[in-house]
Amino acid sequence: MRYRALVQKNGRLLIVANRLPLAVVASDDGPRIEHNAGGLATGLRGPHESGDGLWFGWAGQMTGMRAPMKNKALQMLRDERFVPIELTRQEVEGYYNQFSNGVLWPTFHYLIDRFPNDAPDWETYRAINERFADEVADQYRPGDQIWVHDFHLMLLPKLLRERLPEARIGFFLHIPFPSSEVFRVLPWRKELLEGLLGADLIGFHTLTYLRHFSSALLRILGIETAIDRVDLGDRAARLIAMPMGIDVDTFERLADDPDVQEDAEAMRAQSGRAKIVLGIDRLDYTKGLPRRLLAFERLLEMRGTGAPRVQLVQVAVTSRNNVSEYKKHKRSVDELVGRINGRFGTPDYTPIRYLNTGQDARHVTSLYQAADVMLVTPLRDGLNLVAKEFVASRKDEDGVLVLSEFAGVASELPEALKMHPYDLNGSAEVLAAALALPKEERKRRMRAMREVVHASNVHHWVKTFLAVLEEGDGEVAMVQGDREQLLDALRQTREQGRMTIFLDYDGTLVDFQPRPEMAVPDAALLEAIHELAACDDLDVHIVSGRPREFLEQHFGHLHVGLHGEHGLASRAAGEHRWTMAPTGNDKWQPRVLNMLQRFSTQIPGSIVEAKAKSVAFHYRQVDPEFATSVVKEIRVHLTEMLSQFGATVISGNKVLEVRPFGVNKGNVIARVMAEGGHDTTALVFGDDRTDEDMFAAAGPDALTVKVGSGRTAARFRIGDCRETRTVLQRMLERAKAHG
Repeated sequence: MRYRALVQKNGRLLIVANRLPLAVVASDDGPRIEHNAGGLATGLRGPHESGDGLWFGWAGQMTGMRAPMKNKALQMLRDERFVPIELTRQEVEGYYNQFSNGVLWPTFHYLIDRFPNDAPDWETYRAINERFADEVADQYRPGDQIWVHDFHLMLLPKLLRERLPEARIGFFLHIPFPSSEVFRVLPWRKELLEGLLGADLIGFHTLTYLRHFSSALLRILGIETAIDRVDLGDRAARLIAMPMGIDVDTFERLADDPDVQEDAEAMRAQSGRAKIVLGIDRLDYTKGLPRRLLAFERLLEMRGTGAPRVQLVQVAVTSRNNVSEYKKHKRSVDELVGRINGRFGTPDYTPIRYLNTGQDARHVTSLYQAADVMLVTPLRDGLNLVAKEFVASRKDEDGVLVLSEFAGVASELPEALKMHPYDLNGSAEVLAAALALPKEERKRRMRAMREVVHASNVHHWVKTFLAVLEEGDGEVAMVQGDREQLLDALRQTREQGRMTIFLDYDGTLVDFQPRPEMAVPDAALLEAIHELAACDDLDVHIVSGRPREFLEQHFGHLHVGLHGEHGLASRAAGEHRWTMAPTGNDKWQPRVLNMLQRFSTQIPGSIVEAKAKSVAFHYRQVDPEFATSVVKEIRVHLTEMLSQFGATVISGNKVLEVRPFGVNKGNVIARVMAEGGHDTTALVFGDDRTDEDMFAAAGPDALTVKVGSGRTAARFRIGDCRETRTVLQRMLERAKAHG
């Protein structure tokens, strides 16, 4: 495959994974590097070898090597552009065994009953992600693309973003992303999500996993996803569902090998011409081996002694054998195989041929060719490449693939027979149907699956992901600076003359609360606004969607301009009389209020707020996923109702508001600035869509500040209302210092 043009278009490809695609082995002749043939290693070997990029990861335990041998091994790795991340045994135990495999692995596979009682080593997991980030940042050159892989490094994208703000960073998750309800079990759920959002492109094997991730963002971080895009303010993260493929050519080449074909025929003869059912799995509790064995036992019971013989050839490769859960699992599988063989075996027939050792690619391909039925029946699996390897190996277009409906690959290969691994009787019946499937039906299904496997091979997967990563999000944010840059701009502006400050309220000066009436200003905020308003060269205005009664109650004693209901009602500083902006008829208001109240009675957590000339529907406490769909429906109803009236629907932060057409906060800015003359500069703070009208009306010379995330026309961005207060406090300190 030709990768050079793609990978080196603007820089190198930096691959980052938990492990390097090799192992360093000590021998009497010195260190030796042994490359592995895993799916990820095979897929990424092409772009790594074609370019001059780097591959970061753990190379295995080298702490036992003497210094000369270790130094030679490190030089050999560097010569092949591998960057080893060295880990002590204690770090491997904490980061890899305890947290990655002891916490994340079972949780992401829905096995939360395996969540450890003892405190897992989160700190080591975080520290190792930091170490990876330091190593990558140290080697990074402008223009490089960074591709991070899998659950061991979920914090890494954010850590890299902090170190390399302009880098193109991709992340791919090779295991399932669970439903948000399961993901919420993790105490570190926010940190993990925020870690992933550091990437420009986040990849999953299936659309289901992508939807689960989007749901978790919404429920846990309150961030909505626009189909395949997460708006993060000054940038966006794209989401992509892309099932990984295999190196089809390798398996087809092996399938044509006469020695491989001869081995397959020998296996069939060794089975006594029994039908062969094949399973090839890591010895992992997510693979569902005990249930598979019980389903096979149920099949033997159903067939009776007179039926043609069937043999299960089960390859179970031991993994993570230093983890206690895996030791227990292996023991239970071993005992189950022994019991079933003891029950149904005869001197010339062994129902289950159990191979507890790894197999090379040639022997695996022979097994694929010998099998009548291939079983891929995990309790939960991110994708499962074994299924694709089996299909690629069957150039004879024969054989039956049986898939668990919980395997990620199940949606990609609909022609496979599906089984529910928790239904033993149903699984046995599917297996019986697979053994009895007519030859023409077998060939029809296999031909269709082979087309899919050919079209989406591993090289296509790599090239597509890198192309999308290179493409970017296609938009440039208008934000020019952060808080410190804003403060620098403020210092320069204050030296030039007067300033008029416009402050939104909810989300800008105070945090959002479950109910609007709970978000009242505290004494510190009131004191700060009072002191700002007392400065000779500052005019202060509060521009809010709140009713004028609320603003009068809490800010009426201050010498500030007040503007309620998005500018519908205004009161100048030092005055007591409120003036109303001209509007059309308000015949729509009772009908809208009645409709929203009906909706509210059916939507737990929603609140309807009636104001003088507008109506607001608050849904901050509504279930987030339910809210996204129901609010769209409400908008449709409102738009249809208001088509004949002079009113419009505006979306705010977890609120829909119906107000007279032409009323917006931008009108306040335009009016106040016109009255103030040309010798004053506007400083505008706001957090949601309704404040964009203020940013637009203030003009390009104003200092406009977006509080929080989201696309904006503002020149500056700060994090939250606490940062707003910090900026205002710094302005006060400077005013006093020059007073």
